[in-house]
Amino acid sequence: MKIGKQARRDGKDLYRACLREGVLDESRVRQTVDRVIEARPRNHLAALQHFLSLVKLDIGRRTARVESAIDPSPEVRDAIRETLGRRYGRGLDFQFSVQPAHIGGLRVQVGSDVYDGTVRARLVALEKSF
Repeated sequence: MKIGKQARRDGKDLYRACLREGVLDESRVRQTVDRVIEARPRNHLAALQHFLSLVKLDIGRRTARVESAIDPSPEVRDAIRETLGRRYGRGLDFQFSVQPAHIGGLRVQVGSDVYDGTVRARLVALEKSF
């Protein structure tokens, strides 16, 4: 479905209405979608589609995926949370996972930013250099 200019503006306005102190409020998102579906204004499906894409982008920017070869200790997790919190601001949702294939180190992804300090990535880079 092609989204027109007005639907994009409406979707963006809906998105801005769901922000509370710069952070997306889940309850406001639910209320907004319910109200728009109930009212059914012109081009509401296109506006909701654009709104959904903006919400997904925001969730991606606010999700930090941390992968390591072993389960990090609580102290290391707290240090990671503090460091990334300073860099990206408050409201980050952290997802820690264990990936034994990394051999060692960490791989952190926040939105489109990827920090790969794993042994596996260094070995691959070394292999490509030969």
